[in-house]
Amino acid sequence: MEKINFKHSIIFFNFCILISPIYLMLNFEPIVFCLFLILILGISHGALDNIKGSKLLKLFGYKNSIFFYFVYIFVSLLIIIFWLIFPNTVLLLFLVVAAYHFGKEDTVFSFKKKFFISEFLFFLKGSAVIMAPLLFKRGETNEIFKILNFNLFEAKFFSDEFLIVMLCLSFLSSFYISREENADLKIVMIIDFFSLIILNLFLSPVLAFTLYFCFLHSIRHSISLIFELDKSFKLGLKKFIKKAIPLTIATGVMFLLAIFFLNNFYKLDEAIYKVIFIGLASLTFPHILLEYLLEKNEKRT
Repeated sequence: MEKINFKHSIIFFNFCILISPIYLMLNFEPIVFCLFLILILGISHGALDNIKGSKLLKLFGYKNSIFFYFVYIFVSLLIIIFWLIFPNTVLLLFLVVAAYHFGKEDTVFSFKKKFFISEFLFFLKGSAVIMAPLLFKRGETNEIFKILNFNLFEAKFFSDEFLIVMLCLSFLSSFYISREENADLKIVMIIDFFSLIILNLFLSPVLAFTLYFCFLHSIRHSISLIFELDKSFKLGLKKFIKKAIPLTIATGVMFLLAIFFLNNFYKLDEAIYKVIFIGLASLTFPHILLEYLLEKNEKRT
């Protein structure tokens, strides 16, 4: 896995360098393309949550998987309802949780310190995903947040100086987390950070996030799931695709239906933005909760 993650980071870094001038030459906003990538690659990395849910239920002594689907969907709907009522609070919480999730899941080796220290370092590392577009494309990023009824980042507190400090802390946290690892793993952490910087420096915020989310975060997570299913990559990939297709299609259909409904009240681009980010939030919370509960209960057994 270490060699695969190293090669993956190198390939993604070069991809970021190549895609930037192409985007600048074409100069267009591919929101529909971003939606397509997220529906195909982004969502699929969590499409095995039903299998993990069944494993968690067994640890608790439950055999009926319907209970898992009920709780998972209930949490997702709860996030959507809370977002509609308290958009600023829920989106801020989502960004904090997402930063921690990105920081932890994109750390390709085990890192354990005291609870608060490790969790805080993961948050700092993943915060680059949010801080970079705010620093390099503040106007475009805030326009997206306005569509989502979120205006917190317009406050004076989030100055350029603050964002630069946060990005520096994100870089330093990557250094600290990998300080005891070998050179390849250190390079992975550094290259991943600069890939994010390159994407957000040259691309639009939504495209930069989509490419990071789909081609770095999601593919990396999917690769780990493939090897969990089978030691052979080819066999594991076949199993992964077969198991991921049902929930990926079901989620994609729900996203498209939501866009169709919202398009009656908003412009198409605005409807897509709402579905992408509110939809991802509604899936991220139960996904992270499941990962946390499974990790904690597997340790006990």
